[in-house]
Order: sequence, then C-alpha cells, then structure tokens
Amino acid sequence: MESPRRRLNPFLPNPAPTPPDERADPKTRRRLSAPAMRSFFHLTDAWRLSGDQQRALLGWPPESTFYKYKSGQVATLSYDTLVRISLLLGIYKDLHILYPEADLADRWIHLPNSNPLFGGQPAVVLMTEGGIDGLYQVRRLLDSRRGAWA
Repeated sequence: MESPRRRLNPFLPNPAPTPPDERADPKTRRRLSAPAMRSFFHLTDAWRLSGDQQRALLGWPPESTFYKYKSGQVATLSYDTLVRISLLLGIYKDLHILYPEADLADRWIHLPNSNPLFGGQPAVVLMTEGGIDGLYQVRRLLDSRRGAWA
C-alpha cells in the first residue's frame, strides 16, 4: 500500500523504511539478559557497592525481583535495564584503561572528584542518584578522557 505522502506528490522519493532495532527485540533481550546480569554483579562486587546502590544503578527494580536476579533467576530484562548495564560495563572498561592499577580503577567511583560534573562528590553519587542520565554523563566523561574509540 502506498503512503498518502507518495500519492499526493509522486515526485517525492519514498521514505526509507525504518529498520527494526535488533537490541530492542525480545529474543535478543532474552539472550543477553542472564549474561548481562552476571556481569553486573561481578562489576558491582569489584566496586564494593551496597544492595541499595546496585538497585539504584538498575533503576530501582522491586526488592524481590532484585534478589531473584542475585540468585540467578533472570527473566528477559527491559531495554532500559540492558542499556544501564551496558553503560556500567563501559564505565568499568574505561576506568581499567585509564587506571591500569586495578585497585585504583575499582575505587575511583568512590573517590571525591573535583570535576564540576560531580560537584566534589564521588562519581557513584551521580551514578546512583542521577538515573540513566547520570550513567550517560559518567560514561561520556570517561570516554572523552581515554579517547572514545581507543
């Protein structure tokens, strides 16, 4: 069926079809969910985060759901949760590139930071209280420090 736009003006090119976003596909999300959650818990163990900090980074899932995740019972995660975990993995990678000493890389999020983005607070405050936008801000900052595509 032709689009109404096309019928009104046959000289306009057909708009390109929007490809489906494979990352939002339920089958893809299902396949990535358990490994993503395992990686999340390994990362948060390395960062020595409390349960509340972990829940905040995940977008505050219900406590019962969070403990199911911790026990390995992971259903299909939402696209938002997978994006959050992806941002955290990128932050972890950036830190380990910037600070080859693993202990410093893992402690960095807890250290007071003089960058105006953090207002003297540790990065973990922005990451837990700033929602997904806070995660994006920290990720962009670290990407820029290391040369984003290195």
